[in-house]
Amino acid sequence: EPLPPDGLQVVLFGAGHVGKALVRVLGELPCRVAWIDARAEQFPREVPANVVVECTEMPQYAVERAPSGAAFLVMTHSHALDLTLCEKILRRSDFSYFGLIGSATKRAKFAKRLQARGCSADVIERMVCPIGLPGLSGKHPGEIAVAVAAQLLMVSAQDAVRRRRPDEQHDLEVAS
Repeated sequence: EPLPPDGLQVVLFGAGHVGKALVRVLGELPCRVAWIDARAEQFPREVPANVVVECTEMPQYAVERAPSGAAFLVMTHSHALDLTLCEKILRRSDFSYFGLIGSATKRAKFAKRLQARGCSADVIERMVCPIGLPGLSGKHPGEIAVAVAAQLLMVSAQDAVRRRRPDEQHDLEVAS
C-alpha cells in the first residue's frame, strides 16, 4: 500500500544491533526511513524498499535536511555523537518524536548537558529516553525494536488525529 505524502518519516541514527532490528520491523510498516551511520560495514547488503541508507561522517547534517514533523531516533555507538545529534534535533524542535536509546540515568546526564548548552527544559522534556512503549522493558534488540515501532505508530496515529480538520474530528466524535 502506498505511503501517503504526510506519512511517518523516520530518521534513524545508528546501524548497531538495535538499529538493524528496528529497520527490519520498520521495513514492514507504512513509513519512510533514513538510516544513517558513518560505518559502511555495519549496513546489511539489502534493506527494505522504504529505507534509504546514508553513510556519512557528518550525520548532524541529516538532522537539518529532515522534513518538518520527522521522527528521530538516536542510537549510535558514541555518546559524544549522541549528544551532538540530540542538541541539533532539540534546537529544530519541529519533530513529531525524538527518542534516545538508553536508561533513565543516561537521560538525566544528557538533560543536564543539554541545558548547559542552552536547550530549554521544555524542549528537553520532549526527548524520550528510555525509548519504547512503557512497560515493555526487554533488552533484546528485537524486543526494543518492536516496542519502539509500536511507540512510533502511536505517535503517528496521534498526529493524524491532530491534523484532521475540526469538522472531521466532530464527525468522529458523533459516530462513537
